[in-house]
Amino acid sequence: MSTSGIRPRRPGRVARLRVQEHLTDGTRRHEDEVATEEPLEVRLAWPGRPAERVAVTMRTPGHDFELAAGLLHAEGVLVPGHVDTIAYCTDETLAPEEELNVVTVHLDSPPPRSPMARRGTLTAASSACGVCGAESVRDVLDLAVCGHDAPGGDAVAVSPAVVRRLPEALRASQGLFDRTGGVHAAGLFAVDGATVVVREDVGRHNAVDKVVGHRLLAGVDPRTHPDAVLCVSGRLGFEVVQKAVAARIPVVVAVGAPTSLAVRLAREAGQTLVGFTRDERFVAYAGAHRLV
Repeated sequence: MSTSGIRPRRPGRVARLRVQEHLTDGTRRHEDEVATEEPLEVRLAWPGRPAERVAVTMRTPGHDFELAAGLLHAEGVLVPGHVDTIAYCTDETLAPEEELNVVTVHLDSPPPRSPMARRGTLTAASSACGVCGAESVRDVLDLAVCGHDAPGGDAVAVSPAVVRRLPEALRASQGLFDRTGGVHAAGLFAVDGATVVVREDVGRHNAVDKVVGHRLLAGVDPRTHPDAVLCVSGRLGFEVVQKAVAARIPVVVAVGAPTSLAVRLAREAGQTLVGFTRDERFVAYAGAHRLV
């Protein structure tokens, strides 16, 4: 723990500041809320290896342990059931304001792959960037599927009526967006539409990592419990689909459009991908056989 004598303050999810609003009939000054964006450093350790930094991502504080677990799982570094502890770092060299922005994940055994095997290192990522260096769809498939069947197999199905309801169910849990208008959301739902967990973050990929991390830290192994649907606000980029494939989530639904690479990955991974989801319609880009 820091010896400065200053107790660290947990970063809040919102920051309040004075702004000047310009209207057609003049201006007014008032207080406003914006979503907090701060770096989170993730360190990794296992027996025989001291903790070392493997990732830095810009995130909205909150559910940091879930974020760390989800991020490492998407990289093939964290295996379900092999987390010993996750805790905020107490390195004496950290400044007080850093102490709740550094998380150390201790594994109970060496990871199946080195965190530096694919990219040289898990480097700093902005809140807009998730994969940041995945070399190809095949690289992601080799990492995520690892010789197993496609995410969820063909047995998992969800009705079109449930799919159309998911964006509204997701929106109902976006309290931070209501306050700031500046965050993305990801939610995990059962195939009948029941909400499992919803997380918000300034980075859409972070929100997905938090959802996946919640599942992992609750002791749910996605390899044996694939019956879930992921719904995300905004568009479906490659990084969101990559993380869903790694977590073996069979169905991914978005309010916005997918990218070409996201569709290609979903099709090759055997995942169902749905975009432009509204009360009255949606577009299936991959895996339409599960929508029954």
